[in-house]
Amino acid sequence: MEGARLICIVDDDASVREATRSVVQSLGHNTATFASAEEYLLSQYGDTSCLITDLVMPGMSGADLQQRLIADGNDIPVIFVAACFDEMACARALNAGACGFSRKPYSEESLIECLNSALLKRVRPKRSAVTPYRSMSR
Repeated sequence: MEGARLICIVDDDASVREATRSVVQSLGHNTATFASAEEYLLSQYGDTSCLITDLVMPGMSGADLQQRLIADGNDIPVIFVAACFDEMACARALNAGACGFSRKPYSEESLIECLNSALLKRVRPKRSAVTPYRSMSR
């Protein structure tokens, strides 16, 4: 491995976040976890090497997060995970450039395979590409 990379994990389920963190850290990567897409955007983690996100979450969905990153010009590889398989949502995510899509519960092997593939596609993090998120609700 050429060095530890920052893998960000966004999932509203704390047990999934922690299990995913454990697998990713076992590979020697650094991790940061977030309970929502909005929390991730507020963090301004522009040095993210790969984003693993739940597709369906309260508030901003994983697909909406992916679209926001694309609109901001950020090329972070995205891996989606979802408890419910939605063929249309999967197709949209993959067409928008997602590197992988796994159904929960997923095996460690499938997550590792998706992550390795995504990291091979990652050329270089764009530190300034994530713009601060501002919630529209008050």
